[in-house]
Parts: sequence; C-alpha cells; structure tokens
Amino acid sequence: MNQRIPATGLAEGLGGAVNTDATLYWNLTAPALVEAAVARGEGKLAADGPLVVETGPHTGRSVKDRFIVRDATTESTVWWGKSNQSMEPDAFARLKEDFLAALGERKELFVQDLYGGSQPSHRVRVRVINELAWHNLFIRTMLVRPEEKDLAGFAPEYTIIDLPSFRADPARHGCRSETVIAVSFTDRLILIGGTRYGGEMKKSVFSLLNYLLPPTGVMPMHCSANIGPKGDTAVFFGLSGTGKTTLSADSNRTLIGDDEHGWSDTAVFNFEGGCYAKMIRLSAEAEPVIFATTKRFGTVLENVVMDPDARTLDLDDATLAENSRGLYPIEFIPNASKDNLGPVPKNMIFLTADAYGVMPPIAKLTPDQAMYHFLSGYTARVAGTEMGVVEPDATFSTCFGAPFMPRHPSVYGNLLKERIAAGGVDCWLVNTGWTGGKYGVGHRMPIKVTRALLSAALDGSLNDAEMRTDPNFGFQVPVSVQGVDSQILDPRRTWTDKAEYDATAAQLVDRFVANFAQFESQVDEGVRQAAPRVMQPA
Repeated sequence: MNQRIPATGLAEGLGGAVNTDATLYWNLTAPALVEAAVARGEGKLAADGPLVVETGPHTGRSVKDRFIVRDATTESTVWWGKSNQSMEPDAFARLKEDFLAALGERKELFVQDLYGGSQPSHRVRVRVINELAWHNLFIRTMLVRPEEKDLAGFAPEYTIIDLPSFRADPARHGCRSETVIAVSFTDRLILIGGTRYGGEMKKSVFSLLNYLLPPTGVMPMHCSANIGPKGDTAVFFGLSGTGKTTLSADSNRTLIGDDEHGWSDTAVFNFEGGCYAKMIRLSAEAEPVIFATTKRFGTVLENVVMDPDARTLDLDDATLAENSRGLYPIEFIPNASKDNLGPVPKNMIFLTADAYGVMPPIAKLTPDQAMYHFLSGYTARVAGTEMGVVEPDATFSTCFGAPFMPRHPSVYGNLLKERIAAGGVDCWLVNTGWTGGKYGVGHRMPIKVTRALLSAALDGSLNDAEMRTDPNFGFQVPVSVQGVDSQILDPRRTWTDKAEYDATAAQLVDRFVANFAQFESQVDEGVRQAAPRVMQPA
C-alpha cells in the first residue's frame, strides 16, 4: 500500500525522525515494486519478464567494509578479528545520526516488514527501509513474507536502513571507505551505505541469526537442504563454486532452501523465502530448473548483460560481472517445500572443489572428522578466479561461511558435533573439484559421478560398501560403487605421476594442519586426532 506515515511511525526505535512529507511505500507487492523500479529508471524488463538491474562497481560483498559495534553486549561474545572488525560505539552513533539525517532528506522510501527464519519459534522480525524500489523487492523476495493478517501489528526486533547513495566518512565514522555495513546489536540496527549490491542485506540478516540463535540451541548453517521421498533431510555445506545450489536442486527430492538454514530440535528450516543463484554461464541443459527462473516475471537479474533493443539475455557475457546473480521466490522451484522446512537431518555433506586433485570424490566422516572439516571449511581457488592466482590456492573459510559468523567458530563447531551425535547423522565429504591431476592437468569431477555417489550416500546403500582408509586424511573411502569407475574413487590411481601426487597431497595436508592451529586449544582430543597426516600409501 502507498501511505503517508508520520515521522514517528518510521523512526520508531531509531531515535530520529524522517521527512514528514516523504511518501512511504509500505509492504508493496512484487508487481508494484517492479513497476516502481522501472518508472524510476532503476532497471529494465527483459523480453521474458525478469527485472534486469546493475549494481555498479560493487558486484559482490564489501568484506573489508563490514563492522560490528564493540560494546558491553559484544565485547566477550563476538570473535573479533579479520572476519569481525570492530567499530567504536561513538563512531556508530555519528554514523547513525548521519544516516537518519540522510533518511530525512529522501522524498520517497520503501519499507518492508519481514521475517528472518521460517520456523515461527526461531525467527526474527526485521523492518527494512530502502531508497531503491528494486532493493525493497530484493529483500521482500529473499526473506520470509508475513501473512497479511500479521502485518498490522508487526513490531520489528531489528531494523535495516539501506542507502546506496550514502557516502561514509572514514574519519568521522571509524570505517575504511565511503562504503559501510555496520551492525549494532545493542541498538538493534544495521546500516548499509555506499553499495548497490543487494546481497549485503541478505547476508546481514544471516549474520544476525548466526549471532542470535546459538544461545537458544539452534545451529545456524551456511548450507542448502532438501528432503528425500522417505522424509530424509540432507544438508549441503559449501563455499562458492562447490555445487551447493546445483546439487540440492534434485528433481527427486524436495528443496527446503539453497543457502541459509537453522537446525532446531524439531526441524531444518530455511532462513529465507527466496533463492539467490549465480547466473554466469547458466544453461538450460545443466541446470534447467534454475534456468527457467530467468524467464519469469518476479525474478531480478543483477549484472546480467541484456540486448538493449531485443531485451534478450546473454548469460555467458561477464562484461558487467563474473558474479552475475538472479534472485527469485523459492516457489519458482517446482518441488520446493511449502513450509520452507523439513525434519532434522539424516545426512550431512561437506562440498569442496579441491583444485589439487587430492581429495576422493566421496568419503565418510566420523563426528570428530566432521567437526574438523567443518571448522576448516576447505575449498580451493584456481587460476583466473582472482587476480594473482596462477596455481591452485587452498582456501579455508571457517564453518563454510567465516564472514557471516560473529561468534567464535568453536561455538558453531561444538553445537554441530552435539547435534550430529544426538541424531546419528551420517557425514560425507564430497569433492566436486579435480581428478586425474591438479587444476591445469586433470579435469573437473564429472557431475554424473558426483550425483551417483550422492544418491548412494543418501539412499543408505553406501553405508554397506567396502571401505578403505585414506592414507592422508584418515577418513573412509568406498572401494567400489555400482555405476562408478572404481579408479576414480582412489585419486592417487588417477594420476600418471604417483610421486607428484604424494608430494601434492603432503602439501595440502600441511596447509590443513597450519590452518587448524588456531582452533586446537578450543577443541577436544578427538577432534585434534582427526587432523590429516602424511603417510605412505598402501
């Protein structure tokens, strides 16, 4: 609806006022927001219906511009360091003052009242204030939309103010640049300025839940999740490029969500009501379900190249961004869960794209090994993905999402280990990376092999398979699986130069050990013993 709201109506809990003459568009529907975005020149409609927008120089998250206010609330509860940079309370107070002043200068504002979390007993009420209509559509699509009857009495627990036109002053605001993402758990306020990248809002809510839920016993997870025909839930942890979205979108299983979830005593529940998928080089053949969303009204495409006249899309063109994205309501996926939740997990999969070609395509983990690999969060960058990367480079992102985890990793790791043990969860490590040699020599693991092995793990048949112990990592690897070439199950056998494999494996083991040194004092002896070690292969 289009309302003129008194200043106190919008600024409730913010300690400031907005322009009383401003037109506030409160909880507009997706069609109305698309119309507003086009009318305001924020984007254009493609031939098949999606809204196409550009985010400018910020085509991804501004990791170094994200801050948490360091005060009595957070001093001893936040894991301060590279991922969680601190901002002084007085600097945030000045930033908040200037944000509210900027808010008061706007003639139009878009507001959405939404939930972070699909399970009613474990969700947070969030009010989001935007100056851009398409940003308001973004967050309406990505979070969980309340029913109409719940909006009248909606009382936000946290507020996000998102002003891409705002320019921070590092000297005044205690930040790094003109871009800032600042979170105050005391003020229950998130301020985002200087970036048009919509993902900052999404990940801010994820970080919020990652802080709020662990004390309640709920495990927040950077994972996708789906449900099998027998009601068996599987969760897929993985960093960008490991196949998290692709492998969870299985036509034989019901999708709970593609990115962010909580694990409570009774359910795995989606934090979101939408999906946010990479679009670059997407094809109908490889990912037909996701590709179909690029032809739907209600989808928003970020930095996808479009012919200005025919309004047709070129998903292979990375001119605007390698990280081109599409966001769409989860109901655009035909087999999505209506409630965005499912039973507690039966299987847990850690996805890694190992560019060293050392990891087997699948391995079974003990609970201690699962915690070790969860805290490690390993994948690998390859040449061409980032400037200066010319050889495979091991990347460790704690809990498969370090930038979004405000608390110490051991909090999440211990909670995960407890839930795995209590639920008898089967844990698997799946390598979607390279086989037959490292990147540049070998080739990417065939998707049909990965799917066949995952199917065997999820239907339980892999539990009865003959196993061998990996000489470097100590986990159990199947010797043979029906329909899969046995040679590919043993990565050393796929290398022509066995001595080079041994040297590469030793190098990767050393990287694991060096990275895990930061956690050794926070984990028990069983997890420490789960560390890899170089051994002579049988």
